[in-house]
Amino acid sequence: MRIALIADTYPPLRTSGAVQLRDLSQELLRQGHDVTVMVPAPEQRQLWTLEKLNGVSVLRLAAPRTKDINYIRRTLGEFLMPFAMLRNLRKSPLAAVHWDGAVWYSPSIFLGPMAKALKRASGCQGYLILRDIFPEWAADMGKMRRGGLPYQFFKRIEQYQYAVADTIGVQTPANLAYLQAWAAQPGRRLEVLQNWLADAPQSGTSLTLADSPLAGRTIFVYAGNMGVAQGMDILLDLAERLRERHDLGFLFVGRGNEAPRLQANAQARRLDNVIFHEELEPWEIPGLLAQCHIGLVALDPRHQTHNIPGKFLTYLQAGLPVLARINPGNDLAELINREGVGRVCTDDAVDTLQRLALELADNRAEWTPTADRCRALFAKLFSPVAAVQQIIAALKADGRG
Repeated sequence: MRIALIADTYPPLRTSGAVQLRDLSQELLRQGHDVTVMVPAPEQRQLWTLEKLNGVSVLRLAAPRTKDINYIRRTLGEFLMPFAMLRNLRKSPLAAVHWDGAVWYSPSIFLGPMAKALKRASGCQGYLILRDIFPEWAADMGKMRRGGLPYQFFKRIEQYQYAVADTIGVQTPANLAYLQAWAAQPGRRLEVLQNWLADAPQSGTSLTLADSPLAGRTIFVYAGNMGVAQGMDILLDLAERLRERHDLGFLFVGRGNEAPRLQANAQARRLDNVIFHEELEPWEIPGLLAQCHIGLVALDPRHQTHNIPGKFLTYLQAGLPVLARINPGNDLAELINREGVGRVCTDDAVDTLQRLALELADNRAEWTPTADRCRALFAKLFSPVAAVQQIIAALKADGRG
């Protein structure tokens, strides 16, 4: 099939979404499909550029900036983004291509107009990979008021995106209930599409802990986005509680709008058992995690939606047990406990998190069998091979292809 894959992130960006989409596009290619990734390029002067990246066609379309700016500018930029992408697509060599399927990745929630235009022009099916239920999580956390104008605006964008899709793939079974009303209408398909991550061999890393103040310690590592949705202050509280344990250390690697504040907070508390490091290239992550012992996952407990972060997959792949502080009832908590791959805290008590952290750090006899369970779970559930087969099956469900 000839597939258009639409997203707002792709390498050389280093986000977990960019890595997921790289792995998905390359697996589509391996399974014999012709895939073109369409992605906004805010720093690009040309209206469009077309390149091959590891065999995948990548069409970069000039669009407004949406990253690392204030919320008002970001909202405006995201609203205009799909229309700018469409305008520049029509000036590109791919303007008249007939697509057998349109697949798009959310976040962002604003790509619906782009997907609709491709579907209408080609008469093809559309598959929405839904990884972020926004604005619901922002309202859960008190970042916007339900019924307020910002919430109503984002809600309309969200609903439009869903209306464009023929199939929606959510992250966890608990998210199915949120879209039951959407799925009740004829011709629509709702399913769980597990997150995925391709095998990644160790290729070295620029961050060597043996040369750092954390050398020789058992390392709790957080590798990923540091934003308001993560609620990471409690991890610094944990580090402060454990500062007298000179055999333990905390490493935070990544970027996000909360990263500067969290780093300043750690410095103000004089936490000499904490290191912050800027975002690494995706190929460096396996080498980094090979130096660590326990992976940290954080989601603000006020969330009512369910999420399986990409960093969780990287920890499983590396064989790291997971210490997760997440919202009660999250499917991720049930998965971790059922499969025996770590410990889960679902409250605001740093006492609970401290107890669980020490259970993991001090029970070294369990590290090897837990690592085996982590890798087995990764292989069973989170393969890009299965994700591609599921998406293609949905795109073919109406008899085309």
